[in-house]
Amino acid sequence: MTPNAESESPLFQVRIARPLLVASFAGPQTMLSWAMRRPGFETAERVVWREVAREDLTLDVDPQALLDASLKEARLDNAVAMMTSRDVRSARTAVATSGDVAAQCLATVGLNNAERAGTLSPPVVRSGHGTINLLAAVSAPLAQAALVEALSIATEARTAAVMDLDWPVPGGVATGTGTDCIVMAAPAGEAGAPFAGLHTDIGRAIGAAVYRAVAEAGRDRIAERAGPLRER
Repeated sequence: MTPNAESESPLFQVRIARPLLVASFAGPQTMLSWAMRRPGFETAERVVWREVAREDLTLDVDPQALLDASLKEARLDNAVAMMTSRDVRSARTAVATSGDVAAQCLATVGLNNAERAGTLSPPVVRSGHGTINLLAAVSAPLAQAALVEALSIATEARTAAVMDLDWPVPGGVATGTGTDCIVMAAPAGEAGAPFAGLHTDIGRAIGAAVYRAVAEAGRDRIAERAGPLRER
């Protein structure tokens, strides 16, 4: 599903105001990620994508400083945040439920930086850059170990969706890109579920939402190679 400039979904609200894409929750979430800003275990209510162009990241520009300044200007200093060269209007969102658990994913997908895990050949120099950035959120509070497990499920679903796109790279088809980032979020402040594996409603909902969002955004990326939306 394509989010509007401002759209409300079951778990978070999405706002597109280039160069920012903002996902806002109604309350604090426990998040786990390797995002550029506030990585690791954090409590936050917003996740931000900062779109960048080649001219934004000249050799004299510190990407971290650029991201920090953008968030400060937008009064989003407390957000978990990522950077992407993908047009943030290309974001796709998907919702899935299993039992009484809901999950939602918001994803941007670039593929020019695609790689295959396990390939030992040197990186191929490609035109442009690309990355897959996604937020996966679940309605059920999670214990710390379960949040780690949930992040692994989101990563697995991302990989499955990318492989099904059949994007060729040395050694086979791509499994991701060299600069992917994933944020996993669950409600904070409550005793959480101890497990979030593929056999649980939590794992099933997360896997389905992430797969659908990444697959849709990836298909759009492949279809629009000559279109108006860009991936530098």
